[in-house]
Amino acid sequence: MRSRLLGIVLALVVLVLLGLGLPLGRGVAAAEQQELFLDRLTDTSRFASVAQQTLIDGQPKLLEPAMRRYEEVYGIAVVLLDRDRNVLATSSEDVDVTGEGVPDMIAGALVGRLPSAPPVLMPWDREQLVLAEPVLIGGEVRGAVVTFSPTDKSRSQVLIWWSVLLTGSALVLALGVLAALPLVRWTLRPVQRLDDATGKLLAAVVSGRPVTPVGSSSGPPELRQLSRSFDQMAANVGDALAAQRAFVADASHQLRNPLTALKLRLSNLEGHVDAEAEVHQVAALAEADRLNRILDELLSMARAESSSVDPVVVDVDRAVAGRLSAWQPAAVAKNVHLVLDGEPGGTALAPPRGVEAILDALLDNAFKFTREDTLVHVDVRRRDGWVKISVRDQGPGLEPDELDRATDRFWRSQAHQNVSGSGLGLSIVRRVVERVDGEVVLESPEDGGLAVIVTIPAVD
Repeated sequence: MRSRLLGIVLALVVLVLLGLGLPLGRGVAAAEQQELFLDRLTDTSRFASVAQQTLIDGQPKLLEPAMRRYEEVYGIAVVLLDRDRNVLATSSEDVDVTGEGVPDMIAGALVGRLPSAPPVLMPWDREQLVLAEPVLIGGEVRGAVVTFSPTDKSRSQVLIWWSVLLTGSALVLALGVLAALPLVRWTLRPVQRLDDATGKLLAAVVSGRPVTPVGSSSGPPELRQLSRSFDQMAANVGDALAAQRAFVADASHQLRNPLTALKLRLSNLEGHVDAEAEVHQVAALAEADRLNRILDELLSMARAESSSVDPVVVDVDRAVAGRLSAWQPAAVAKNVHLVLDGEPGGTALAPPRGVEAILDALLDNAFKFTREDTLVHVDVRRRDGWVKISVRDQGPGLEPDELDRATDRFWRSQAHQNVSGSGLGLSIVRRVVERVDGEVVLESPEDGGLAVIVTIPAVD
């Protein structure tokens, strides 16, 4: 945007320079041409005046010495013609009075017409300046004096003036650039800060971090007002999402007590219901357990999105070893082999107990879908300032078009509707990872199953 705005400013400067420079350049050429014309007109009139006496005396050749001397000094050829266009006297035998446009000028002079100013002289014009002055004797035209003036000097002078104008225009343009750069930067500084803030707004709001205000200390008043409006909007969005998370956390916490009481009452009904109602009592207990798991995951989600606790440095290897040890009994119960591979991950940046929450969600998801007597493969690697933790199962996996949606809240594949779960596990993982600007990638290996790769920043 800065380049476009600078281009607009420079285009306006160029238009102003053209609007002033072109008429000025043409005016310089016109002034030089006018000066040349008047000077040559004076000399031509002088020769016409002197030629009057020589024509009266019938001795026009007496004018040739003055003509030759004039051409030697000034390089201007002079010719005296009679009314029949015969050459009576000339400064040089090489003068051609039949060149382009010359006969018309001579004809005009022989009918008493005075010379008129020629077109504006331009540096690329190579024609001579030809002037024809009538020689009058007693009010009668008796002949004409024609001068042939080279224009090299005048054209060079015009070119010099144009070079000065062009140089001055280039300097003005350079000064315009130097003046426009800080002006454009000052104008666009709020826009740049708004653009940066807009790019960070979503990540900050979703992860629960406070949104850095844009500020309004510089720039045009309209953009400063826009920055203040953006800050107010970002604060309102952050407050709204914070209130939403607080409501989810509070509601989940408050629902646990009545849900626990409900489960207890349903359990106390055991043995006190008839055989037909017993199946409904068992189903109600199962639904209560499912609701309890959903509340637990909602609380985990609220904690993952909470910004009240800053990320800390965690020992990845210790966290991984601890969670694998805790999940080993579940693996044995399902006849699944839990395997750790890779290399030491060292330390990384994550929310408190964030690595544990990630592994719990991924291992729980893997055990739900993997088949018996198969592997759940956990891999830890450290590369280029990042720690990658991947969990791969050998279950049915997901379709390619489902991989991007799997981390959405409450999303579940149509093929897995008969498997217990709430669809919050991978969403919790994504929220935890986003707190530290990490990444969650889901892949479908060629030999089946699902691989979830979590990347968090490493700490040396």
